Amino acid sequence: MKRLICAVLLLMMVLVGSACAEEIHEPFVWSGVKTKVVRSYESDDLCFTIHRLMIKKRTTCYVTTIWMKEPGRQVKKAAAEWGKSLAAPSKLAKKVPEAAVVINGSGYINQTYPEIPETYPGTSEDYYNTSYGSLVITDGEIFRNLEDVPFYGVVLNAEGLRMYAGVLPEEILQTNPISTWSFYDKCVLINDYEDVLDRAWDFAEHKATRTILASIDRNNYVILTATNNIGLRLTTATDFLMEHFHPQWAYNLDGGPSSDLFAWKKNSKKLRNIFGTDRKDFDVMCFCPLPQE
Repeated sequence: MKRLICAVLLLMMVLVGSACAEEIHEPFVWSGVKTKVVRSYESDDLCFTIHRLMIKKRTTCYVTTIWMKEPGRQVKKAAAEWGKSLAAPSKLAKKVPEAAVVINGSGYINQTYPEIPETYPGTSEDYYNTSYGSLVITDGEIFRNLEDVPFYGVVLNAEGLRMYAGVLPEEILQTNPISTWSFYDKCVLINDYEDVLDRAWDFAEHKATRTILASIDRNNYVILTATNNIGLRLTTATDFLMEHFHPQWAYNLDGGPSSDLFAWKKNSKKLRNIFGTDRKDFDVMCFCPLPQE
């Protein structure tokens, strides 16, 4: 009888240990390229490191690796007033005072950039000072839902960040989304660990400033920021991510003059600009520590 009891207790300990192991997620360790660490932070629920490096020996880039314990609670969106105006990312970030890392988010439509997808009903003027996306949500509030137009972009729900490629809004709404970020339909670079970039797309071969978000797993993410000294082709960026990270997915957020990267200053919890001109944008993506209970 004692042996049976001991066996049962041992089995319970193994099961409990296995369950705990599933909840412990280690920060992703990246190496293999010569870099300079320009900023880093580590805590029990948030770790990030910003590396500066050269890609193709000509383009200065930043690779930010981020680990979050509970990404569904630690990623936040801040947006400008819908249909009214744009705002500088530094101003938008003030809406999320706990943010440790902030990047630009969705592409936007206005008088300067009036292009809209052919699948969107109406005219460009109907979308001025709003973001791309057949589904646009900020903190649970739905601002746009084009029911018959597939969504391409990144969605935050309670589990964390997920990329969707050509899914109708109805399916996404069933997951109780919190916030969305979107740009052009072809900005899906990697999906299900495979390179899916349309390399015949003219935009993919343009050298430009870039902000690309990639997911390693539920807790680990990578941000590739290509600066404007030379710029980076999407083909080159995708090849780099596949070679060094092989992520689950990667999505090209807004870039060009909209690209921005902010992070806590060393030994301080004050945001400082790492790269970008703080030009007006529609929304930003913020990575934060867990709120103190």
